[in-house]
Parts: sequence; C-alpha cells; structure tokens
Amino acid sequence: MSVVELRGAAAEVRDRTIWSGVDLSIEAGELVAVLGPNGAGKSTLLRALLGLQPLAAGTARVLGEAPGRANARIGYLPQRHGFDSSTRIRGVDLVRLGLDGDKFGLPLSGRREVKARVDEAIGIVGASGYAHRPIGECSGGEQQRLLIAQALASQPDLLLLDEPLDSLDLPNQTAVSALLGRISRSHGVAALLVAHDVNPMLHDLDRVVYVAGGRIVSGSPAVVITSESLSALYGVPIEVLRTSDGRLVVVGTPEAPAHHHDRHSH
Repeated sequence: MSVVELRGAAAEVRDRTIWSGVDLSIEAGELVAVLGPNGAGKSTLLRALLGLQPLAAGTARVLGEAPGRANARIGYLPQRHGFDSSTRIRGVDLVRLGLDGDKFGLPLSGRREVKARVDEAIGIVGASGYAHRPIGECSGGEQQRLLIAQALASQPDLLLLDEPLDSLDLPNQTAVSALLGRISRSHGVAALLVAHDVNPMLHDLDRVVYVAGGRIVSGSPAVVITSESLSALYGVPIEVLRTSDGRLVVVGTPEAPAHHHDRHSH
C-alpha cells in the first residue's frame, strides 16, 4: 500500500484550478521534494494531503485513509522563518509540543513515555547538545533540526515539511537534506518536503514532484529535471544545464526553481 496515492486529483482555490489530472504515489522510506514556482500549488498539495484543502476532483488516500483521517500518524512542519533571539522556550520543550496535540498527534499520559519519545526524536536529529538552550539562542540550522524533531516526536509514518530549508544557508540546507534522507531510509518514514532549490538535496532524493502550469509530474530528478520535461510542463522553452560541480541550473522564462537563489528578493 502506498503511503500517499492520488488519482485524477484536482485542487481549486477561490474558484481557480491550481492543478488537475494528478496521479501520484509515494512509498514508505522515500524522500520526495516538491518543486515549482511560487503560487504553483506546492503548499496546496500538502494541505490536500492533510484534509485541509478538499479536492475538486479525483481521489486521495493517505496512509490508507481519506485525507485528514490519519493525521495522528503524520508529522507536519508548516512554513516558519526562524525564531526571534528573545524567544525563551527551550528546544526540548518545543519538541515536546509534537506530543501534546500542537500538531496532529495525541497527548501521552505517562511522563516517562513523553521523555523517552522526546529524547529519541532529539537524538535522531543530533540535537542533544543544544536542546536545553532557549530556541532563540540556537542557530538557524539548530532550530530547524529541533523543529524536525518536533515533527518526529509522535513517531509518524509520513512527514510533510513545508519549506524546511527556507532561510538556511547552503551548508545547512545540505546538512538538513542529508538528515531527512537518513531518517527516511533508516526509519522507513516517507518524507515530502516543499523546496525552492533542488541542488542541496540531489544526492539524497528518491524523487521529485514538480508543480507548474496547472500540472504535476513526478519521477527521479534525472527524469523530471530535464529540458524536455520542463519545457513540456511550462509550455515554453526551458533549458537545464549541469555545472562542473554537478549543480543544476534552469534557464528560461518563467524562471524555474532548480538553482539556488534568494526567492524573497524577487
């Protein structure tokens, strides 16, 4: 059974079709990046899987259930842009929120069980050395690891992460991507993350889901991020170049998100 399965799916926002005719399957243990230009419907896809955005057409199954029915088994990390330096909540307390209903999990009754779950999640992301510091004193990469630990605390079968690499520098993007790849492989957790740059994740991804032009295509990066595939998706000529260090650069109009850039400067 696929962790996520869409058949003929379509989504509308304010009577405007965002994407349609989507067939998509995601298996356990896969790390999948959701790519596409701003406004293409990447976050809408996550919302649809959570049951927060009803489909306009087609069907969806998430962990064998209708969207929204299995949210207790989903670790969800919404868009965030970091914590202010004055934020005093400790990292360990932030992770604990993943167990008390702040996300989609259910509260646990035993203190020992709560501590064990929290400690395990912090250990998985390698944050034990700073988890007891105020989150505002942690670096951007440390904050993001703790937020991923929060999503992992309920021991989910599926991770949905909306721009977890946003506002991180390139080394931290690469490190967090590698961490998510290890979590997916070693724990059999399917992870679906929205991103604006595929390059930090290229060595860790199993597949990409590319959203553009009201359509969604999926496959390995080598199959999807090609001149032919993206030109067909966007409906305009797109050229994909590979630099000497292996990075992908997409050339065309509109600019496609396959190279590193500051999206907030546009």
